[in-house]
Amino acid sequence: MNVVFDLGKVLIEWDPRHLYRKVFNDEARMEWFLANVCHNEWNLQQDKGRSFDEAVTEATSRHPERAAEIAMYRDRWMEMVPGAIMGSVDILEALHKKATPLYAITNWNGDTFRATRSRFPFLNLFRDIIVSGDEKMLKPGPEIFHLLASRNNISLADSIFIDDSLRNVKGAEAVGMQGHHFISPAGLAADLQRRNLL
Repeated sequence: MNVVFDLGKVLIEWDPRHLYRKVFNDEARMEWFLANVCHNEWNLQQDKGRSFDEAVTEATSRHPERAAEIAMYRDRWMEMVPGAIMGSVDILEALHKKATPLYAITNWNGDTFRATRSRFPFLNLFRDIIVSGDEKMLKPGPEIFHLLASRNNISLADSIFIDDSLRNVKGAEAVGMQGHHFISPAGLAADLQRRNLL
């Protein structure tokens, strides 16, 4: 069985709040900014390949009064990624020791992924990592899962996909994969043990 991981919020902690709690002096103002200025759909365009320079220009055109805070999304992006989710990394390493074929599919901008990759040596345990920003396609679209299969000559029916987004898990299941909606490392470990994978 191939085990296919999402990266952000499964193996690597990512949340813009790690940065913007330092920038805004109250939670409500920060949440307004993340819901209306640098919001999820805006960030997804970077995951699909748009450059952060273009993104900053676009958001600044909508909210010029927030130009400084918008630029921080690009210039201080690393502060959104404080570290690894170690319980999940332990699971990944245990699977690797069992010679489990390991892959990853991530919605992540190609430039920031490459800038971040060296911080996390465990990423070298994967046989392949599909990065949405490089491929110009996003989960949960079927094409990104089929790309993994064709590029690595693997069967989606013989693969399980792990993601913190239920929408992405449903997308994987729609192309014939098994799915695990990630909530915690403990929940993942228990599910993999039930499947005799761990």
